[in-house]
Amino acid sequence: MINDQLLSQVVVIDIQDKLVNVMPKNEIKKVIDTSSILIQAAKILDVPCLYTEQYPKGLGATVKKLKSLLPYSAVEKKAFSCLDEPRFKSALVKSRPQIILCGLETHICILQTALASKAAGKEVFVVEDATLSRSSLHHQNAIARLRSEGIVITNIESVIFEWLRAAEGDHFKAITKLIKS
Repeated sequence: MINDQLLSQVVVIDIQDKLVNVMPKNEIKKVIDTSSILIQAAKILDVPCLYTEQYPKGLGATVKKLKSLLPYSAVEKKAFSCLDEPRFKSALVKSRPQIILCGLETHICILQTALASKAAGKEVFVVEDATLSRSSLHHQNAIARLRSEGIVITNIESVIFEWLRAAEGDHFKAITKLIKS
């Protein structure tokens, strides 16, 4: 369970123009929209967000809809696991042991980052409705493997409402509007 938004940080992995273009068209829009809601909710609740770009010279930048919501600049990487990139490791908030992952592709960068994060002592959550692979078989295989490795598979609303904990206050009202939109 996500105990508290003060323990969490969000990592958005490689939702880049050229990767998006090769994803199943009927699913990628939902992943981008869901990731957008997650990022906005995190911002409302002061949950830090970090994002990566896999070889941006070849795969392009983070899609505009998300890039405009994200702070700072992307952590560029060539390794599939974000933890193999020193700049990424130094950008993680050490006092926040819970890592919430979304992005592309589930069976490559999400999988390797989740497993490496768990091995590094983090509690890892993969937001299934905000992840995707080119092949649904690869996506489902990765989700099953992550579960078997002790990674928590969750969804956007579970994450957000676990952060909120109660249906009250300005944060709840703002986030409810996000989810309904």
